[in-house]
Amino acid sequence: MSSTIAVIAPGAMGVAIARRLMEGGATVLTSLVGRSAATVRRAAAAGLTGSDDDAIAQADVILSVVPPSQALALAERLAGPLLRASRKAIFADCNAVNVDTVRRIASVIASTGASFVDGGIIGPPPGPAGDPTVYFSGEPAPMLAMLGELGLKIRVMAAPVGGASALKMSYAGINKGVTLLTAAMVLGATRAGAADALRAELLESQPQLLARVARSIPDMYPKADRWGPEMEEIAAFLSDDPAARRIFEGMAALCRHLAADQAGERVEIADLNAFIAPLAKPA
Repeated sequence: MSSTIAVIAPGAMGVAIARRLMEGGATVLTSLVGRSAATVRRAAAAGLTGSDDDAIAQADVILSVVPPSQALALAERLAGPLLRASRKAIFADCNAVNVDTVRRIASVIASTGASFVDGGIIGPPPGPAGDPTVYFSGEPAPMLAMLGELGLKIRVMAAPVGGASALKMSYAGINKGVTLLTAAMVLGATRAGAADALRAELLESQPQLLARVARSIPDMYPKADRWGPEMEEIAAFLSDDPAARRIFEGMAALCRHLAADQAGERVEIADLNAFIAPLAKPA
């Protein structure tokens, strides 16, 4: 099928999704407004060139795949071009934002006459590690089932706007929360001189959990700066449960701390690596 899809912006997930859509036969547009040189190079390597906002507003579908803090600003930026567009795109917010945020974004897009779909991406960027599942909710969501014909794994939810975002918040809270909680306890055990005993106990009583975090903790280091804002969105999602909200506010603070350590002296990164190192299988 012939479709024009705008994927904004070309980070790791956005580029992989754009590449998969192009392999499926779609024409893919992106925006490079205000992006770094590294992002421009990443886009070029994927065969993407920047289009202006008026061209993007004329696409069949706009997939917003940006850091949570940029999601509302992108919708506001595209509101004018969408309002002027003679043919209205379907705007799908696919970001890790809480339900209140996605409803604010939906309101901005609704004012332009364009259709809005709530999206949530669960899994790694499309590639050798597997394919993510892209969930969509909201009344126009069934219209995006056609993205499955272009190579994406699509699930349309029987839920209103907010459903896909709630799913993303809940899944990320569990999946990434386990990694962060384990990292915090490993660091606590290390400070108290109990790291070796903790590893031995987990190896005996929780081997599957230990094998999982041995992979996920190192994978988290370069992502900690991005996970922090996502933990803040999850905290906002849980705002009606103060105890649960504080858990994820603490996880956001842990992400910021680990991101700073990763960029600085790497003291706690070294402690986490020391805990995991004995689990590596001999080559």
